[in-house]
Amino acid sequence: MFFAKLILSAGALALLNSPILAQNIAAPARLTTASATPATGHVELDGVNYYYRIQGEGEPILVLHGGLGSMDMFDPLLPTLGAGRRLIMVDLQGHGRTNLGKRPIRYERLGEDMSKILTKLGYGQVDVFGYSMGGAVALQLALQHPEQVRRLALLSAGFAQDGFYPEMLPQQAQVGAKMADFMKETPMYKTYVAVAPDKHEFPRLLDAMGDLMRQPFDWSADVPKLKMPVMLVYADSDMFRPEHMIKFYQLLGGGLRDAGWQREHMTGNRLAVLPGRTHYDVFLAPELVGTLRPFLDGREQAAIWTGDAKD
Repeated sequence: MFFAKLILSAGALALLNSPILAQNIAAPARLTTASATPATGHVELDGVNYYYRIQGEGEPILVLHGGLGSMDMFDPLLPTLGAGRRLIMVDLQGHGRTNLGKRPIRYERLGEDMSKILTKLGYGQVDVFGYSMGGAVALQLALQHPEQVRRLALLSAGFAQDGFYPEMLPQQAQVGAKMADFMKETPMYKTYVAVAPDKHEFPRLLDAMGDLMRQPFDWSADVPKLKMPVMLVYADSDMFRPEHMIKFYQLLGGGLRDAGWQREHMTGNRLAVLPGRTHYDVFLAPELVGTLRPFLDGREQAAIWTGDAKD
């Protein structure tokens, strides 16, 4: 899936998206207050040296960024997203401060890697929030290791390749190293070279991401197996078709019947569509945190009308 848009002279291209655990990992520093200095470190998995940052105190949330981004893309939201919670943020393979390595980028493999990182850092179960590419990785983590995921929140992520608008697929298929020079002035390139272990790897990252997006995927048979509460959040002008959003929710058991006067037929899963947003800006929407946190905190916002009159 993916996640940023680049305008080329030929037209618009939508970019992106569609194990041996090394023993030498620095232990995270203990955080004592929400304002404590973040703990940072690396976990090496089969040639990929994942960078992580842990900050805040409270129940943990694993936060996974979108394609051609890094954990830094959520910085404007961290004060509210992380209030009273501990955030575990990871730069995905080839992104941010994590090297690309030699192996292909695959959602299933990244989901397995996130499981191993959580185990190595000493977390048994966490809430998980992923955006776009990070949402696909979060979904794979939940499918492969459901015991590690308490609640799952997915932002602008799909369960199958046909969830994209059809015209996007040939555009995604063109992503590759040949685009590197065109991207020199984009936020994706500028943020990459600012922190990447080797800034010269950017063209190879584009090749790896193009290869990922050319891989068909369909997890519709697996989605109904999820037992933890799941929240789906989309922009009303997302890169995913509205029909796909609804189908995803229905696969989770939602949207199949009226909820009932006392909410007796509601599932534990949720669907939200943020108005006036696109795939490319929804992760910065101020209203996003207010949408996610009640779910991630296990709080219901609804009140039931009793009809009691006041004098």
